[in-house]
Amino acid sequence: MTRAFVKDQEDAHSIEELPDRLISPHPNYVTVQGLAAIEAEYARLQRDYAAAQAEDDRTLMAHIGRDLRYFAARRASAQVIEPPGDTKRVHFGSKVTIERSDGRRQTFRIVGEDEANPAHGTLSHAAPLARALMGKEVGEAVQAGNTEAQIAEIA
Repeated sequence: MTRAFVKDQEDAHSIEELPDRLISPHPNYVTVQGLAAIEAEYARLQRDYAAAQAEDDRTLMAHIGRDLRYFAARRASAQVIEPPGDTKRVHFGSKVTIERSDGRRQTFRIVGEDEANPAHGTLSHAAPLARALMGKEVGEAVQAGNTEAQIAEIA
C-alpha cells in the first residue's frame, strides 16, 4: 500500500469527523423572527444534506451535518421572548438609539445571538453593549467600546 493511499483515507476520515460548532453558554433567547430564521436555516440544511447525500459528496455532507447539529441544538434550546411592552427601560427585543460622545447616533434592536448582525442594526443580547444597555432608561450613560454613549431613545 502506498503512502498516498493511506493519506487519502486519513483525509476522508478526518473530513467526516468535523468538530461541532461551539454553542454559546448564554441562554438562547430569540425573537419570533429569530426562531423562524433558525427553522428556515434548519430546513434549508436538511435539503442541502439530502442533495449532498444523493451526490455522495462526503465532504459537503460533513460540513452540512455539522451545521445541522448546531441548528438542531439551537432550535431545541430556543426560548422565544415576546416583544417588550415597556419602552421605559431597555429589554430583550427593545430598539435602542444611543448617541456617542462624537455625536454619532446608532440604533440597535437587541436580539438573539444567531440573529444578530450589527451592520444591519441588530445586536446580540450577549454583546457587551447590549448587556450594558439592559435595564437602563433614556438619558442614562453606558460604556460603548472605549467611550461612553447616552441612551437617546427606546422603542
